[in-house]
Amino acid sequence: MAEPALEPMSEAPVAAAAPAESILYLEGVSVSFDGFKALNSLNLIITRGEMRSIIGPNGAGKTTMMDVVTGNTRPDEGRVLFGENIDLTVLDETAVANLGIGRKFQKPTVFESLSVFENLHLALRTDRGTFKTLFARMTDGQGERIDRVLETIRLTERRYDLAGDLSHGQKQWLEIGMLLAQEPELMLLDEPVAGMTDAETEQTVSLLHEIARDHSLIVVEHDMEFVRNLDCQVSVLHEGRVIAEGAMDSIKSDPRVIEVYLGR
Repeated sequence: MAEPALEPMSEAPVAAAAPAESILYLEGVSVSFDGFKALNSLNLIITRGEMRSIIGPNGAGKTTMMDVVTGNTRPDEGRVLFGENIDLTVLDETAVANLGIGRKFQKPTVFESLSVFENLHLALRTDRGTFKTLFARMTDGQGERIDRVLETIRLTERRYDLAGDLSHGQKQWLEIGMLLAQEPELMLLDEPVAGMTDAETEQTVSLLHEIARDHSLIVVEHDMEFVRNLDCQVSVLHEGRVIAEGAMDSIKSDPRVIEVYLGR
């Protein structure tokens, strides 16, 4: 006999409270894959309105950390809280996104056969399905929101161009814009300037500072000059845990960071 269907959760699960100022709280988070410990009692606190850079060598646990936060990977142990007491460890990716956590992957994933405007229209928060959203009549408020996003991501003049005709850097901006259209509280950006020209990278610094006025940001990057120009708190991961935190100038002179990352 078939098992009865589980009732959907009506509310996000509540856990013991994190610090009141935090938007993301990770405590003692560990994840293992076939005996390899990708995260090892990781502790990390992101405060509301903060932009934080995460750096570290390949295999340090940066991607796994983002997978845990966004509901793609369940930790073996530890707490992961959104806000003061919403337990992310029991939610799937859709539920986490609906809470207000957006993630941009390293490789842009835009709809290249659609225009820039249509990509942003599809990304708007709505209860309709994809095709209903695309062909539905747009409200004045939605149009104004898309206009604001286009201005932020420097693509106002390309609004009716196909996304496939954009440069690699502009596709990165469009995907960031698609996250913005969903109105997230917290955005996780994985190597947002990978493959960009120097000019695009410089513009992205300004773009992220503008976004950070109204959103909390976690920026995972390997470009140290870009991280330095972001001028924000930096956390260094190594072997699944944070080994140093602080301003970029202090991080660059930390012997442990030089040994495991910057000196390579």
